[in-house]
Amino acid sequence: MTILLTNRDARRIFLDRLGLSDPPGRALGKDGLLDLITRLGFVQVDSIATVERAHQMILFSRNQTYRPEHLRQLLEEDGALFEHWTHDASIIPSAFFRYWKHRFADYRESILPRWRTWQAEGFEAHFEETLARIRTDGPVLARDFKHEDRQSGGWWNWHPSKIALEYFWRTGELCIARREAFQKVYDLTERVMPDRHRLPEVDREAFTDWCCRAALERLGFATHGEIAAFFDLISPETARLWVQAHQGELVTVVIEPADGSRPRASHALAGFAEMLGMIKEPPARLRVLSPFDPLLRDRARAERLFGFSYRIEIFVPEPKRQFGYYVFPLLEADRLIGRIDMKANRKKGTLEVKRLWWEPGVRTSAGRTERLEAELARVARFAGVAEVVWLEGARG
Repeated sequence: MTILLTNRDARRIFLDRLGLSDPPGRALGKDGLLDLITRLGFVQVDSIATVERAHQMILFSRNQTYRPEHLRQLLEEDGALFEHWTHDASIIPSAFFRYWKHRFADYRESILPRWRTWQAEGFEAHFEETLARIRTDGPVLARDFKHEDRQSGGWWNWHPSKIALEYFWRTGELCIARREAFQKVYDLTERVMPDRHRLPEVDREAFTDWCCRAALERLGFATHGEIAAFFDLISPETARLWVQAHQGELVTVVIEPADGSRPRASHALAGFAEMLGMIKEPPARLRVLSPFDPLLRDRARAERLFGFSYRIEIFVPEPKRQFGYYVFPLLEADRLIGRIDMKANRKKGTLEVKRLWWEPGVRTSAGRTERLEAELARVARFAGVAEVVWLEGARG
């Protein structure tokens, strides 16, 4: 069975799967927050706090009643969420923990060559001592260990105890118990992860099946490469073989790209056709998205569906940047219509707008300007500042 999908319908299905078609003012609460994160699959964590950190902005853009305290409770008190890696560091539902055991095993395998180097360098004793200290003394930060002869930098250059902490975290023996000033606090997994989530791992076939189905449920439709990239737990080849083996449970969806080019075939779970008559209308309001929003996680997919080319320019030298260091995309209804460079100046109590860019063909109307001002006021309140200030030349 082949389904032809217009670009507009494809955008709206994707927005709905990502929680961006829900009423953003509806009361969320802690249980609703857990449901939202489970629906998303994960929320990326990033240290940059130009306005607020990425995970906070991702959740706030979906619901303005979101309370960061609820996220802290779910992570640090309830054990309903944990931190680990998808394509990057992320907050993940603890209900998925058993599937991450395969990631732990993959990390152990991939790090083995380096492990032999660490043994040769005498790091093995530091690893044993680090784990023994946590067993005896409880949670630790990396700064609790002092090694004067080590450099800062990538994790191969960290001091031996920091390497040990990261190794045991990535391979599942440690969990992140909480963060202090965004620094990880490590503890034994059995003391952090509730018993109800420390279930035996599933076999490789069941793991692959879960990865592919869970990704398709959250994407709505996807190529085998997009399926693999979603959680980044399996390879594109593994996803391709899964698609091939489950053709009877899938439908082909041919999607019209935003630029009118040749439609591209994707896969969807059976039953996809039945929901086409129930596609949600996204809210008309304008919203600021995090640069790490799931909508933009796959840049090529976002460009194909929305005609929006977006790159984070953090590591681009300033003279070569097309836009700015940390620029936020603007979503209005089902369109990505622009981007904005802004920063919370907490000393002055202001949200400073440095520059605004509308996408080609987007008209600056009084209504659109009013919607943007309303959203910036909401973002300012969320960031804990009192006033939005447009710097000279910000409006272009």
